[in-house]
Amino acid sequence: MADVDETHLPGMGARYDFTTEEGDRIGVLVHRTGRRDLFLYSPDDPDECQASITLRPDDSRTLAELLGATTIAEHLEAVQQQVAGLTLDWIRISPNSEWAGLTLREAGVHTTTGTSVVALLDGENVTAAPGAHDVLVPGAQAVAIGTADGLAALAAKLTGH
Repeated sequence: MADVDETHLPGMGARYDFTTEEGDRIGVLVHRTGRRDLFLYSPDDPDECQASITLRPDDSRTLAELLGATTIAEHLEAVQQQVAGLTLDWIRISPNSEWAGLTLREAGVHTTTGTSVVALLDGENVTAAPGAHDVLVPGAQAVAIGTADGLAALAAKLTGH
């Protein structure tokens, strides 16, 4: 099996690159939304993209099945995100949110929803393990962990729905 180079892209996802036995360099950009971009790099310049294809989540699953994957991988991903009844979710903070512009303490996120915000992603700025004084910036994303009900309550507060 080929060695895979992994590059984390804050706020976007991760890129995985490898070289086939035939010498072709292939990359996959995995967006947090589930979208995948496949790249074939130029043999003369490993930084030059020769061709690319965008795959939506259903397209990715179809291609994975055609390449020999099983649905076990899909189930493992779900298990990883639901440990002991907990789920991890990314929620965009709407300008219409009653909590937009408030600190985590002012909003009372944990007290109100029972969830924990474990990161705030605002463009290229990533705040891991935000504290009580970190602000819920409109347009940013909150990465939170909690029960499904707690995350639904948090999403309602952050999206204004």
